[in-house]
Amino acid sequence: MTSSLCFPHLFFLIFSLVILTAQSRTILRPNNLVLPLQKDSSTHLFVTNIHKRTPLLQLPFVVHLNGQFLWVSCKHDYLSSTYHAPFCHSTQCARAQTSYCHTCASAARSGCHNNTCGVMARNPITRQTAMGELAQDVLSIQSLKGSNPGPLVSIPQFLFACAPSKLLRKGLPKNVQGVAGLGHAPISLPTQLASHFGFPPKFALCLPSKSSTNGVMFFGDGPYYMHPNIDVSRSLSYTPLTISQEGHYYIPVTSIEINNKPVPIDTSLLTFSPHAGTGGTKLSTAKPFTVLEHSIYQSFTKFFTSQLSGIPQMKTPVAPFGVCYDTKKLSYSKIGPQVPNIDLVLQNQNVKWRISGTNSMVEVRPGVTCLAFVDGGFRPRASIVIGSHQLQDNLVQFDLAKSRLGFSSSLLSRRTSCGNFNFTTTSATP
Repeated sequence: MTSSLCFPHLFFLIFSLVILTAQSRTILRPNNLVLPLQKDSSTHLFVTNIHKRTPLLQLPFVVHLNGQFLWVSCKHDYLSSTYHAPFCHSTQCARAQTSYCHTCASAARSGCHNNTCGVMARNPITRQTAMGELAQDVLSIQSLKGSNPGPLVSIPQFLFACAPSKLLRKGLPKNVQGVAGLGHAPISLPTQLASHFGFPPKFALCLPSKSSTNGVMFFGDGPYYMHPNIDVSRSLSYTPLTISQEGHYYIPVTSIEINNKPVPIDTSLLTFSPHAGTGGTKLSTAKPFTVLEHSIYQSFTKFFTSQLSGIPQMKTPVAPFGVCYDTKKLSYSKIGPQVPNIDLVLQNQNVKWRISGTNSMVEVRPGVTCLAFVDGGFRPRASIVIGSHQLQDNLVQFDLAKSRLGFSSSLLSRRTSCGNFNFTTTSATP
């Protein structure tokens, strides 16, 4: 009698443990992660909030697409009970590809220990560098289930650099605490997240066009949903993705068209030389507007204005732009000013990244709208650098396993935008 009563209880206990274990594994191993993105109106840079330390503290970081790792200012107020600085020549240092042994003259604190690894942190705007200490600490990030954010999940020993606060003094938004590097590198944010949670090495950016709304950054494969329940990953076209020796992202632009007509340029400039690290087309969140090599810029702006000859240019353009118009003389549609379409022709004529309306023009001050491309001068490292203005309200997916870039062109034509991810409704389980 007693054994027959115990069996159902035992069965129920085992069943409950199986369910709890499955839920625990699901929470610990989500397939997707998500971070919010905010546009800083003064610098045109993009900021994300990441939870770090013990106890957890939400910190703002500038998003740097080509950055090698996450670095944070540690000089005065980095307080965490789980902070650890790996010893020099440790496996963590090998993973970060550094053999430099760091020493510190002052009293031991976060970012200042002897016999630890040194890594070179960089301000992506001023390009100022400073030696930082390789460190480990807890990093937590929101999981994703369908169209809703789920609970936080954690990496207990996330590798980053504890860097001097002087790197924050110029060029970056005032409140940020460091830079989150998304480059193709051993300890970049996407690499560590994919490695720890076991999902494919993919991430996607959807930069907002307004500082009043949140954009979104996804880690892991799609679907990626935007209100009203649109899977924007289904609209992606793909092109090969090339990685430079520094871990920067390049795509194969072979020509430029305006109004479906080829712009006469020296196409040899569009070829990327991986050994020299010159030429080609790079993507960047550190550049607010697309930068063109001087001869490309000259031909591009001349051709664009010839295709918009019915609207007179302003005699004095607003720097750094070379072509500006009276805003009131432009016509508008749901995707912004009605101006000639710009197409970046990629690996062949069937694959084109269209730039139109709000992505090709920018209102620099009331009544003045300019062509949102700038002159990069002679012999820049990359002949074209696609800046963040051209990436706004576009979904751009970096598939590192397949070495390809997915791009949607403007989501505004699909009746949604990068500001339409639902951060307000949180799923109870990922």
